[in-house]
Amino acid sequence: MTDSVAPARKHRPDWAVLGIAFFLAALAAVIGWDAEHLNSAVAAYSRVGAAAFPLAIAGALAVLAVFTALSAFRSRSEAREPLEFTPLAYIIAGLVLQIVLLNSLGFSIATGLLFALTARGFGGKPLWLTIPIGIALCFVLYVIFSQGLQLSLPQGPLERLI
Repeated sequence: MTDSVAPARKHRPDWAVLGIAFFLAALAAVIGWDAEHLNSAVAAYSRVGAAAFPLAIAGALAVLAVFTALSAFRSRSEAREPLEFTPLAYIIAGLVLQIVLLNSLGFSIATGLLFALTARGFGGKPLWLTIPIGIALCFVLYVIFSQGLQLSLPQGPLERLI
């Protein structure tokens, strides 16, 4: 009598999750390196210096990287849905437009366009509806930040009205 035992399949790590773990570890290393090179004479009178918070962030990112890498080796990778580039293109276009238009059109319009394109990327309403809503919401934020908190944000034609 022969036992037909199937050979043990070698478990492969989930490469996408492993890539995220590598990115987290690299980000932790960059933040930690930068924090170690801060001017330590700035707060020499205190035990907690300027590097304390960035080092805590770097440590937390390193711990997340370890747990993410462990998850990559433990999980069984299943077939994923194909990546849709159209929503990603809307979000990237919104970010690029905000960067390009912020100084010329001001905070409200540039950030309102970012809001509308990001909402569209996540499956929101049509742009003809989300653009005015985004600009109105961002104008309210501008008023709160500039008048209430005394922050200086880039002004455009809409912000110059107040």
